[in-house]
Amino acid sequence: MSKITYIDHNNVARTVEAPEGLSLMEAALQNMIPGIDGDCGGNCACATCRVDVNEEWMRLLPPVSPEEQALLNIIDSKTPQSRLACQLKATPELSGIVVHTPSGQH
Repeated sequence: MSKITYIDHNNVARTVEAPEGLSLMEAALQNMIPGIDGDCGGNCACATCRVDVNEEWMRLLPPVSPEEQALLNIIDSKTPQSRLACQLKATPELSGIVVHTPSGQH
């Protein structure tokens, strides 16, 4: 199991455990984490699962795909640490990852 900490826009941290291979979006939805909508069900088609990853974890993430980049490009409030949680999987290497959720995804 991997530990994932989601910090919402009010600075409230919620840590959950996720089995290896589960996306950070799925883990958030299963644990009712506010700020993650996942409207497309994790198909990299809507950008409603955007998170900002703490800087120290960025080098451990898989590269951004062209599809993910296209969706990130339409988000006004994106940062260099913005990623789609549907594209990030729980792994032993990412156990302890910290991500920030926005106040809303729309």
